Amino acid sequence: MSDELTQEAELLMEEQIETLTHRLAKIRTGKASPALLDSVRVEYYGAPTPLRQLASIGVPEPRMLTVAPFDRSTLKDIERAIMAADLGLNPSNDGVLVRVPIPELNEDRRRQYTKTVRDFGEQGKVAVRKARQNTNDRIKKSDTLTEDEQRAARDAVQKLTDRFCEEIDRIVRAKEAEIMEI
Repeated sequence: MSDELTQEAELLMEEQIETLTHRLAKIRTGKASPALLDSVRVEYYGAPTPLRQLASIGVPEPRMLTVAPFDRSTLKDIERAIMAADLGLNPSNDGVLVRVPIPELNEDRRRQYTKTVRDFGEQGKVAVRKARQNTNDRIKKSDTLTEDEQRAARDAVQKLTDRFCEEIDRIVRAKEAEIMEI
């Protein structure tokens, strides 16, 4: 019983790590990354459609994204959607591709992004601690575990929590270093 609860807690905590890394991938670092355009929705036949379903996104240079639509008639719509997404990007359309140059980040913007990264990290830690609390509550309510087993299970969950909080700190430090890199 305690092993099952510990495994459930570990799965919940792993989900938080995945969520954090997904959220951090969308933060611009001054380097081109296709993940920057994940939030872009293009009006396609009256329905907002994710950009990835309408085009392939490439990174030909460290500071350039290219968007090659599967249907050339969507070029203008894709360009408009990228501008409307409020990502601070200025796409240009050459009739075949949409080129999206990634501008340098200024110091203020870098600091703002690092603050956002820390906030995301803290939210991840809060979620990990919440998973710990829920698991500990379930351990406490368990009728099948002895006091020693409950204590051992709570200790195991605490070790998991510490490990995942350290992992979150490591991910946040790496992303901050990437953002502050000139």
